[in-house]
Amino acid sequence: MTARDHIAKKLAEAFAPDKLEVIDESHLHEGHAGSRPGGETHFRVAIVAAAFAGKSRVERHRMVNAALAQELAGGIHALAVKAQAPGETV
Repeated sequence: MTARDHIAKKLAEAFAPDKLEVIDESHLHEGHAGSRPGGETHFRVAIVAAAFAGKSRVERHRMVNAALAQELAGGIHALAVKAQAPGETV
């Protein structure tokens, strides 16, 4: 299982999202800090889930970071998050 697939699985289990997109952007950061041969270090997540309703942007990011704590401690160098509740548009 790729890191992208693992992230998607953990977020799906944690939040039962209406929408989830996990993009591996590691290739855009080759040669930069945190980059490794083989990539799987830099990710962008867009997630829409009812769990985020009534939460601030910081609270939402903390929720996602908590769900991925093990991954963030072990190999993911960067994680960009766009977390929304259903019906929100940004």
